[in-house]
Amino acid sequence: MAAGAFAGIAEHTVMYPIDAIKTRMQLVNSGTAYKGMIEGTVKIASGEGILKLWRGMSSVVVGAGPAHAVYFATYEAVKHAMGGNQAGQHHPLAAATSGAAATIASDAFMNPFDVIKQRMQIQNSSKMYRSMLDCARYVYKNEGLSAFYVSYPTTLSMTVPFTALQFLAYESISTSMNPDKKYDPLTHCTAGAVAGGFAAALTTPMDVIKTMLQTRGSAADAELRSVNGFTAGCRLMYQREGLRGFFKGMKPRVVTTMPSTAICWSAYEFSKAYFIRRNTA
Repeated sequence: MAAGAFAGIAEHTVMYPIDAIKTRMQLVNSGTAYKGMIEGTVKIASGEGILKLWRGMSSVVVGAGPAHAVYFATYEAVKHAMGGNQAGQHHPLAAATSGAAATIASDAFMNPFDVIKQRMQIQNSSKMYRSMLDCARYVYKNEGLSAFYVSYPTTLSMTVPFTALQFLAYESISTSMNPDKKYDPLTHCTAGAVAGGFAAALTTPMDVIKTMLQTRGSAADAELRSVNGFTAGCRLMYQREGLRGFFKGMKPRVVTTMPSTAICWSAYEFSKAYFIRRNTA
């Protein structure tokens, strides 16, 4: 759990600015259309100040540590129970199942923090929320407790296949590169990056709808504010922007996910190896 908490905080803080641009790009009729990540960075930095790229990060730091502790603890427990820890052997089912179980447990904890983060990433959000706690109070007062979980089913529809694909790819690549499953920074970094990018590209449409649901309460558009689930979100997105709308922000999502998963797995495996050495000694 300690290794997982360290990995989660390291992952989210390093890649947070690109995640902020991805959120802006995925908003429906937001008036902040960016043609790419570089343009988005320049517009946000010049128009709102460079620090706006980190606005809302405190919510991620507070949530990511405990959520990733639960995430990796569940992953290790399920993988061990399914016999996925034998050196030199590959267990695809154990890898995919442990990943799915891990994300169901951690997302239940992380979803409210993710809602707050995305609300604070919206343009001009500083006029509405002064801090993470102020944003949480505003959402609760105006939309109720359900607003923190309205995107949870959609989040799971994305994160369960995402994590299953990511863990399956990670375990496959790392087992191929390092059959003995010993600590190897190059293996963990490479396998994490490739697995994360692959899973991120395939699950972008679900991420777009998740962003819509998590930011709907801040929209001026009455129809957008009335969206209350995954199906309704898909219908509105298709009506407004067609199939292309489901892949908005895919490039920054992949660019964010590849290094972030490389950082996450590297930090996790490093910490785990450290604790193993200490326990052995």
